[in-house]
Amino acid sequence: MQAVILAGGKGTRLRDRLGGLPKPMADVSGRPLLEHQIRLLRSHGFEDVVLLLGYGADAIRSYFDDGARFGVRIRYEVEHEPLGSAGAVLAAFESLEDRFAVLYGDTMLNVDLARFRDRHAAAGAGVSIFVHPNDHPHDSDLVEVDEDCRVTAFHPYPHPESRHYPNLVNAALYVVEKSALAPWRNLAPPLDFARDLLPAMVQTGQRVCAYRSREYIKDAGTPQRLDRVIADYDSGRIERGSMATPARAVFLDRDGTINEEVNRVKHPGEFRLLPGVAAAIRRLNRSEFTVVVVTNQPVIARGDCSERDLRDIHNKMETELGRAGAFVDAIYYCPHHPHKGFAGERPELKIDCSCRKPAPGLIADACRDMNLDLAHSWMIGDSVTDVQTAANAGIRSILLQTGHAGAGDVGDCRPDYRFPTLADAADFLAAGQQAR
Repeated sequence: MQAVILAGGKGTRLRDRLGGLPKPMADVSGRPLLEHQIRLLRSHGFEDVVLLLGYGADAIRSYFDDGARFGVRIRYEVEHEPLGSAGAVLAAFESLEDRFAVLYGDTMLNVDLARFRDRHAAAGAGVSIFVHPNDHPHDSDLVEVDEDCRVTAFHPYPHPESRHYPNLVNAALYVVEKSALAPWRNLAPPLDFARDLLPAMVQTGQRVCAYRSREYIKDAGTPQRLDRVIADYDSGRIERGSMATPARAVFLDRDGTINEEVNRVKHPGEFRLLPGVAAAIRRLNRSEFTVVVVTNQPVIARGDCSERDLRDIHNKMETELGRAGAFVDAIYYCPHHPHKGFAGERPELKIDCSCRKPAPGLIADACRDMNLDLAHSWMIGDSVTDVQTAANAGIRSILLQTGHAGAGDVGDCRPDYRFPTLADAADFLAAGQQAR
């Protein structure tokens, strides 16, 4: 398969670090960033690489030549005036294969690109976008998706303070069908993927899908972000960030653990983060735990709120965490409730299921989707139900003194540890992670 890399950036913000070289030639632990990308592509079966160049094209040509020493074939297209990311790809239309990946030359990643390609094909998408949460959604391009992971809206930054969006960031990594680009060939450049082409595709009904993954991908386009990428590379964090490496996870209950317990949150106005929670989750993020929310939400089955209402509640949670530099990698919820007799209830959801805690179904779903290492994972919650969920899933548990503070109706089970708050639990887990 073919990969197209947008490698024409000048790197103005990295000027003092580049010594006149173009941005994709920024040094990351002894190799240009672009070389790391090409080696990753080759490891996932991509042998045909098209480099779209601009500033510093000769330096890149001189270093990479025809690509033979990296096990790939490299072809070059040079823009002589700014075309934008989508404009540059459209200008190279005749060189494109029927299906190809698009990478940005200032991004460090360890993504299973073959898996991404295969999921794109299975979804029948014209374009698939790699998305993930990050710790700075306020200055990132965000997307919204439906239950089938089809993109429904784009939200370029800056974002209004009054709005709550999902922390679902367009990571600027795509798989594209050439046929999906054909109708847009005559658009005048400059033309950007995120701000111009992809929103236009969604508005006209083309199938644009999101591929969500916990895999490592970070922009290295500023000195601070480049330093972080280098530190992650040297520490092995990037290598561990592959989907092939099982990840340690912390599963978090929601009500009473993350937010105040108010006897079923039904709308965003009732959702309030507990003190210290954002900092605690940020500590877990930085300790390389995958953070997954697993929550029973019988408000859906009871008819107290809709799935759209629940998304709005979770958007508020993700927005407020993101403003504090924290994020959750995924949210899994059970909408069912086995007890009948409530006004406005939804009969189709009044069932016994395998996902309502203390059943371990939500944890099993997360493991299937994210390749999680249960032997080194934890469940944190405020009720005995959360402790029993951990026991049923075969993971260790921490019981908090927030929310229900240990209340529950599931037998005689004991947590592995007890802590007053999520902040205390995060400190304990982070310290243990550092001692490994």
